[in-house]
Amino acid sequence: MRRRSGRSRGSRFAGGLRTRLVVAFVVVALLSAVTATALAYRDARTAVLQRTQNAAVNDLRERVTAVAADFDVPPDQRSLSRFAAKVSDGIGARIVVARYQDLVAVSDSLADTEGRITAELRTAVRTGTGSRFQRVMWRDEPYLVVGMPVTYADGDRRASGLEVFAITDLRAERDDTAALLGSVRSGVLPVVLLAAVLALLAARTVLRPVRELGRATRELAAGDLGSRVAVTGHDELADLARTFNDTADALQASDAGLRDQEAKARRFVADVSHELRTPLAAMTMVATVLEEDADQLPPDAARAARTVGAETARLARLVEDLMEISRFDAGAVRLNAAETDLAEAVRASLALRGWTDRVRTDLAEGVRARVDRRRVDVIVANLVGNALRHGAPPVTVTLGTTVAEDGEWVTLEVADRGAGLPPGVGDRVFDRFYKADAARTRGTADAGGQGSGLGTAIALENARLHGGTIDAADGPDGGAVFTLRLPLRRADDERRTGEDAE
Repeated sequence: MRRRSGRSRGSRFAGGLRTRLVVAFVVVALLSAVTATALAYRDARTAVLQRTQNAAVNDLRERVTAVAADFDVPPDQRSLSRFAAKVSDGIGARIVVARYQDLVAVSDSLADTEGRITAELRTAVRTGTGSRFQRVMWRDEPYLVVGMPVTYADGDRRASGLEVFAITDLRAERDDTAALLGSVRSGVLPVVLLAAVLALLAARTVLRPVRELGRATRELAAGDLGSRVAVTGHDELADLARTFNDTADALQASDAGLRDQEAKARRFVADVSHELRTPLAAMTMVATVLEEDADQLPPDAARAARTVGAETARLARLVEDLMEISRFDAGAVRLNAAETDLAEAVRASLALRGWTDRVRTDLAEGVRARVDRRRVDVIVANLVGNALRHGAPPVTVTLGTTVAEDGEWVTLEVADRGAGLPPGVGDRVFDRFYKADAARTRGTADAGGQGSGLGTAIALENARLHGGTIDAADGPDGGAVFTLRLPLRRADDERRTGEDAE
């Protein structure tokens, strides 16, 4: 479940980064396409209009020069109309307006020219000596109006008073530029799509090493210290992959060293404990003899003999506990499970140690489960002995069953009425050699390992061996409560499990 969650996070990360890269590429491409479209439209429109404007001015100038050579001033209305018609015939489909003082002649008598020739342009033509032009909108249509004065051909270029205007329709040019704009716009979408494809390819190239690095990091976090990433190229991502591999190498080497040191420490403890068993056996026999004859010794010698006996017994139990812990660390312990009446097992454990009169019991009858009776005895002895030594009476042992979402469980609570657990001790009370009160008296040890500092640790290891656990907390009425939880396995359940497997 954890690895799948990691891949999901990696996928979301890669997907988010890929999306950002694609969006950035598309936005840049879109802005570039829009900018290029605007610039192309502006330049094309300017070029088309400039070409039309230059052609109109040149055509009008050349035609007026040719026709004006045979034109007499002052004209009458008829001659002015012929002049306008001749000029119009020579410059194509343009409307020509000729003005002389109050006389006005139009090449197309049906054309409305008043709205297209502005007063501003007439003034500029009247007061100037060269061609003038102006683009106007008339009835929502574009037109180019070119005007010029006619001068005498006597070298002085005096104004004759005759003014000529040519009106050119710009709708064709407008349509051409609009068609160009439409073509450019239609090309924006393919450009954006191409940019998106290129962005996906670029993102894939960039994100592939990122995904590989994420995969290796998750594997490293999951405990696979041999996970590495391939280093390709010489860019920043290659440097990052190379740094990751160097870090993983250092971590793997450090872990190997720590594991080797831990294995050596475990072997050392096991070897020392094993070597101490033989001399301790001899010391125990000598101490037992001394204790038996202590009543015949002087008071000081008798007290010393009893102290030596108690400390020798405690040292022997410490060695046995160290051997047991070493077996747990080495994974050499085995569970010899058999169907057991748990209430009877708890009563036997208390009776063996003479605690029946010191402990209150509330044991549910008929609770049977497949457990290792010897290890359950060790758990009970440790928890009850710990309550008797460090708690206050009454000490209560409660056996029952509970049903939870993860199955049916056996619960064994050992509660006392002492001061309870000091703040922050709940998480450390099962640590090896941990003592909440460093100055506490050693007291009398028992078969469960009390006084060695390993009792609760051994009890927790035995509970875990059964698939259970032990919790420590303060009781609602004061004191400490240690709760053993074991899965309620019966012989019938295991037989059904075996049949299902077959």
